[in-house]
Amino acid sequence: MEIENYLQTLTEPIGKRTLCFLIDEQTNRVLLGKKKRGFGEGNYLGIGGKVEEGESIEGAVIREFEEETNVTPINLQKMAVVTFLFPNKPPSWNQEVHVYFAHSWKGKPTETDEISPEWFNIDKVPYGLMWDDNKYWLPKILNGDKLKWRCLFNSDLKVSHSDFLPYAD
Repeated sequence: MEIENYLQTLTEPIGKRTLCFLIDEQTNRVLLGKKKRGFGEGNYLGIGGKVEEGESIEGAVIREFEEETNVTPINLQKMAVVTFLFPNKPPSWNQEVHVYFAHSWKGKPTETDEISPEWFNIDKVPYGLMWDDNKYWLPKILNGDKLKWRCLFNSDLKVSHSDFLPYAD
């Protein structure tokens, strides 16, 4: 099933989510979190989560980052909107994810009950230990590109179809 065909079958809106990556330009590193429980458990990923009703997307970025790492990201820079579609899972798995960088922050990343934060050199991001989609879009934004990307996952949670769309903030 291709992306447009699947989108036409949806009867409820796609939920909005956030991801944020701290970027340490002095050491050329990015902060990832190893998910300890819940959606994506066992994977390395950006820090983020659901946008609550009445909450701004940037407000959700900050709240989720504080909850999961005890760090407050500062001066958020929007880098991407990625849409994850799961035709073999419940519709609640579908997500429109707003992706941000923060080049400055308050606090020191610390482990919580949900996330174990870890710094990686940008050229050594462990794509094999992340969701399958990351290898397609994350290197591009780590290289400074802003993008809009959509993907369709198969039943094995591998990307079966994807496309890049014009980016507009």
